[in-house]
Amino acid sequence: MAAATRPFAPFEWMVALRYLRPKRREAFVSVISIISLVGIALGVAALIIVMAVMNGFRHELLSRILGLNGHMAVEAPAGNLVDFDAVAARVRGVPGVMRVAPIITGQVMGTAGGVSLGVLVRGMRAQDLKSLSEVSRTLSDGALERYHGGDAVIVGGRLANQLRIHPGDKITLIAPRGDVTPFGVTPRVKSYTVAGTFNVGIAEYDQTFVFMPLQEAQLYFNLDDKVSGLEIMVKDPDSVGSLIEPVSKAAGPYSRIVTWQDMNMSLFEAVEVERNVMFLILSLIILVAALNIISGLYMLVKDKGADIAVLRTMGATRGAVMRIFLIAGMSIGIAGTLTGWLLGVVISINIEPIRQFLSAVFGIVLFPPDIYHLTRLPEIIDTHEVTSVILMALTLSFLATLYPSWRAARLDPVEALRYE
Repeated sequence: MAAATRPFAPFEWMVALRYLRPKRREAFVSVISIISLVGIALGVAALIIVMAVMNGFRHELLSRILGLNGHMAVEAPAGNLVDFDAVAARVRGVPGVMRVAPIITGQVMGTAGGVSLGVLVRGMRAQDLKSLSEVSRTLSDGALERYHGGDAVIVGGRLANQLRIHPGDKITLIAPRGDVTPFGVTPRVKSYTVAGTFNVGIAEYDQTFVFMPLQEAQLYFNLDDKVSGLEIMVKDPDSVGSLIEPVSKAAGPYSRIVTWQDMNMSLFEAVEVERNVMFLILSLIILVAALNIISGLYMLVKDKGADIAVLRTMGATRGAVMRIFLIAGMSIGIAGTLTGWLLGVVISINIEPIRQFLSAVFGIVLFPPDIYHLTRLPEIIDTHEVTSVILMALTLSFLATLYPSWRAARLDPVEALRYE
């Protein structure tokens, strides 16, 4: 007898599982249980899929932006950086630093074919541009070979399309501050040959960036032997904060260190806010399914009032009755959570084939590359996020079973059997 009355005894599991297989007259309760299970499964799966895709988007966005702008930058607060090669050599010796490149940046106007657009000129040596894999792997044929001398530039693919120019054509760059004459400072105007184009997949860069040889950029912006700063790549971008102090010491006392987090703070904060909002919205699906568990169990308690009274008269304690309905409710929650986890992981892993299949079936292009600049739908499954989703679903399911189970345990056997 003692073994039969211990918490979660076999008879409690047997009764709970029998209640989950109701008779024909209790089919409505069964339908609510199935809806609850499906709701939890869909909510968990949707959360896992959306979080995986958003993690993939964030990773793609981060890799492309940092692949073009670097993880850190060394700047001179009072102006442009002098003796930059010596500073770059010292910074390269810092553990964790992979690449250091002197750069020059300046806003100018580019014109060609009667079209004028604001562009950002970035002066960079050919070897440094080649090591910038996000750009060099997308360069048009022969671009790096022609990227030398005083009249060669490489422009973004979208900018080339808007100006209607191709490799070998001319583009005129107009800098607001140019030569000093007796009549004041006049704009500097010079035409350059387009050595090639690049497409990193981010419209903001593909339609504004123009790469120019470093020495020519020094002449064009009247910088003599100075540069705007140093662009630094590190092994682990997420731990870039730990390198600020050693890089600052290597660069010297008259330098300022800027990280990618400082340069792109608003963008990545917006992405993070969007992720959190999507998590909150999709969590409501699980919450609604948990409320269905409450209604289903409550109806089951009302329907099984006579059975509960018989169990009580046979010696079942209030705790045993409460645990019976806890098991019944949690069985729905656990089954729904595990089903959703399996469904979410499988769909996330195969999200790109699914996208292609749906595009072929419905004759539409889902996530068109010319808009989202992604040739495939990215996904990264974060184990910690998946665990959080599972724990949240199980917690909501457990909380949803408490009130109906408590009501079942408080049922008076005499009142329940009075009208039977």
